[in-house]
Amino acid sequence: MDVQQIAQLFVNGIAVGSIIALAAVGLTLTYGILRLANFAHGDFMTLGAYLAWVVNTSGVNIWLALIFGAIVTVAGMVLSEKLLWSPMRDRRATSTTLMILSIGLALFIRNGIIFIWGGSNQSYALPVADAIDIFGVRVAFYRIVVVILAILAIVSLHLLLQNTKIGKAMRAVADNVDLARVTGINVDRVVIWTWAIAGTLTALGGGMYGLITGIRPNMGWFLILPMFASVILGGIGNPYGAIAGAFVIGIAQEVTAGIGQQFSIPFLGPEYKLAVALVIMVIVLLVRPQGLFKGTL
Repeated sequence: MDVQQIAQLFVNGIAVGSIIALAAVGLTLTYGILRLANFAHGDFMTLGAYLAWVVNTSGVNIWLALIFGAIVTVAGMVLSEKLLWSPMRDRRATSTTLMILSIGLALFIRNGIIFIWGGSNQSYALPVADAIDIFGVRVAFYRIVVVILAILAIVSLHLLLQNTKIGKAMRAVADNVDLARVTGINVDRVVIWTWAIAGTLTALGGGMYGLITGIRPNMGWFLILPMFASVILGGIGNPYGAIAGAFVIGIAQEVTAGIGQQFSIPFLGPEYKLAVALVIMVIVLLVRPQGLFKGTL
C-alpha cells in the first residue's frame, strides 16, 4: 500500500469523522445536560436525512431541503421531550429506564420510516460532480462539501457555547442543575435549546451522510455505536472531546478497512468497521474510563 492510497483512506476517514462528529456532539450535549443516553439519536439522524430527501426529490434545492429536515427533526425532538423525557424526569426515572425508553423510541422512528418510505436505499437528486485532485489524491466533491459544512457547524457551536448567554447557561446546567436553577437560570429553556442544537446537528449529519453514501432506514442505527464510541473516547459531556473522538473513530475505521481489503485480512474488511469502533471504545473504558478529555462543557 503506497502513500497515496493511505492518504486516500485518511481523506475518506476525515469525511466520515465529520459526520460522526456532528451527531456525536448532539449526543454528548443531551447526556451532559439531561443525563440521557439517547439510543434514538441515530434514528433522528435518519429521520432528518429522509425528510431532506423527500423535499429534495420534489424539486427543492438540496441546501433548503437540509434546512427543512433539520427544522422538522428539531420539532420531533422537542415533541419527544414534552411527551416522554420531561414526564420521566418528573417521575425521577432511573437512567436504565430512560435508556430502555430511548431504544423503544428508536424502534418506533425506524419502523415508522420503513412504513412510510419503504426499506429501499434512496439518494438525493443531485448532479454528478467530478472528483477533485488534491496533491494526487482524488477526493469526491461532496466529501469536500461535507468537511466544509462540518467545520462551519463546529465553529458556530463553539461561538454559541462560549460567547452567548444561552451557551453559558447550558454550561452552568451541565455543571450543576440545582445550582443553576437557584441562580435564576431558566433550566426548561436550556433544555429546549439543547434539543434544538442537538437536533440541528444530528439532522445535518444525517443529510451529509446521505450526500456521500445514500440513505437507508437503518443507517442511524449502524452509526450509533461510532457515536457512542466517539463520546466515550472524548469524555462524556465534552462536545470538543466528542469531535476529536469522532475523527479518530472515522479515520481508524477507514484505514483499517482499507488495509484489511488490500492485504486480504479476514477480520479487517469493510464489514468490520463497527468492530473497530467497538474495540476502541472497550480499550478506552478499560484504560481511561473518563475519556481522553475532561467530560464537561
